[in-house]
Amino acid sequence: MPLMKIDMLKGRTEQEIRDILDISYRVMLDAFNAPEGDRYQVVTQHEPYEMQILDTGLGIERTKDVLIFSLTTRPRTTEQKQAFYNQLVSALHEQLGIATSDVVINLTVNADEDWSFGYGKAQFLTGDL
Repeated sequence: MPLMKIDMLKGRTEQEIRDILDISYRVMLDAFNAPEGDRYQVVTQHEPYEMQILDTGLGIERTKDVLIFSLTTRPRTTEQKQAFYNQLVSALHEQLGIATSDVVINLTVNADEDWSFGYGKAQFLTGDL
């Protein structure tokens, strides 16, 4: 059950944003073997001066199309994480032309007791999920 937050610069069309959401959702389902309907995505758009995404000395050049994916998720294997990284940048590049250098991904792992999907209950712990 990843919560996927995507930060981007303002200027994309509604359809481009929908495509980014759909692609990243499908990749997440595949890479993490998540169930259909496990979709929690939030897009935040920023003015250019609000995002400084450098390269940590790696020589990576960014453009105005830069995307930052921040996922909060249950534990995943190293293989699942690497599959997600690779599949996401490949799909965004192949389907939308977004440069692979413009995709930054961060995963934060938490536990079942850290989730409530509503009603003030921890559904992973109550057995509802």
